Amino acid sequence: MGQRHDARIACPLDESLSRGRSRMPFLAGLKALGYNVFYAFPSSSDSPILIKSPTHTKEALHAMTKDSSVRMAIILLASVLTVLGSAHAEPYELSKNDVMEPKTISSAEISLFGVKLGDSESRAVETLVNEKISGIKAEQEATFIFLLDQRKPTGPMAGVRILDGKVDLLFINNRFAYKTRGIFRNVLNSESPDEIRKLLGQEEYGDENVMGAVMAYDKQGFQVNYLGKDVNIEFAAPR
Repeated sequence: MGQRHDARIACPLDESLSRGRSRMPFLAGLKALGYNVFYAFPSSSDSPILIKSPTHTKEALHAMTKDSSVRMAIILLASVLTVLGSAHAEPYELSKNDVMEPKTISSAEISLFGVKLGDSESRAVETLVNEKISGIKAEQEATFIFLLDQRKPTGPMAGVRILDGKVDLLFINNRFAYKTRGIFRNVLNSESPDEIRKLLGQEEYGDENVMGAVMAYDKQGFQVNYLGKDVNIEFAAPR
């Protein structure tokens, strides 16, 4: 049998626990990780407790190290693939760029008059509200900045949502089609869910009935809501 290893770890009592909070979740958490607690928590906050780690054979430790290496390799590969996927996405300013290849689209590269997901609230307000955009009327309401057509300000045609001080959602609808460039102009003018699929490809999941369709493209970070003549596209962080 291989050599056995044993270790004892001295842990200082957490100050918050010494103020009378429950200690059981901490002990239970240690046991769940495979540790044996030798002593209960003492009353003095500067006294240590002793925790005994599980004993392992030399072979078991080697297997654990190998498993950890495999896990790290998988995590590294996933990170590289994510970076490569982002690198192939084209910058797409909705009001300017004629991006037509759906596979190159990522919400991380989408912008609405220069405002992107993750931008600060101050930047969004300065860009969309304070800087006058030709033909656009901007309104702030609750957590949204709405953009309306000055010619027919009957409702928002585009906008952003701000959460915790940052832009977390962009949206456009068919009222914005005349200002949209690229493939999403065609999407906003589509007359059926199948027409949208021909442009963007098959959605990852969704729902379709006689009233319309919801078509989610989460990996690219957008969702199309089709309700007859009303078409809305929402952009959020890719998932």
